[in-house]
Amino acid sequence: MTRLQLDDILNISSRLTAYDEELLVKTGHNLRQIACHATEMKEEDIRGLMSRIRVGVVPIRWGQGLIEGFSAATAGILKHLGFNSFVAGQPDISGLAEAYEREANVIFLSDDNDFVALNAETRQHVHNANATGKGFAAGLDLMTKGLADQKVLVLGCGAVGRSVTSALLSYGAKVSIYDINFPNSQEFISSIAGPDYDRLTIAPDFHEALARHSLVVDATNAAGIIHAEDIFPQTFIAAPGMPLGLSRDALNKLSDRLLHDPLQIGVATMGMAVVKQLMDVR
Repeated sequence: MTRLQLDDILNISSRLTAYDEELLVKTGHNLRQIACHATEMKEEDIRGLMSRIRVGVVPIRWGQGLIEGFSAATAGILKHLGFNSFVAGQPDISGLAEAYEREANVIFLSDDNDFVALNAETRQHVHNANATGKGFAAGLDLMTKGLADQKVLVLGCGAVGRSVTSALLSYGAKVSIYDINFPNSQEFISSIAGPDYDRLTIAPDFHEALARHSLVVDATNAAGIIHAEDIFPQTFIAAPGMPLGLSRDALNKLSDRLLHDPLQIGVATMGMAVVKQLMDVR
């Protein structure tokens, strides 16, 4: 996973209500509703369950160490959605033990390489990369009033790019993939079977692909690769990648047709994926 910086997550918890309002303007749905759409659930079916799910967030110091505010932001997003969340007072193994002692049903923990939610009741887990791809695909589907038969360009064929591609295909989109590593795209497409394969192509040229697509998902970690000349009046972009791939001029031109955040949609979709797991066994 991309390692976030302090500036990326500063004030996330305090701005969640404002972010919901922003999402409502762009998609017609708030953060919880987008995550429900991503996980194929109805919001009215989960309201009574959320507050009974205790979620512990465990800080992990492995690798480059803790990102200040990351655990608090994660717990804040989950609390905003309606979970009973807390941050463990101790990091690493001690924090994991504390989360179990405090009877957490679900444990969120992240290091330099992965970010997962462990479901202590069902023995299942959810990866952030997979959830983030699903969440941003759902957001784009809502923002465009439906992706069926629409052409979407996905930039980046890493874990998030592959997840978002699979989700876009499930919404009926026709997907082109561009990755700087061409064999990476070839390998992924060869793994797709059935009717989805016929709606999936490789885009060989970056700028030509941008010119031919009004719907784009930027799942790269490259800054400033999309410029103002790549933005048209009908352009919509969902950007789970960090840092943001739009130049300042492109960002100003795109205005409210951009869906982008560093943590919120991915964490929300992780949380709803866990809810779905629990609903399946209860």
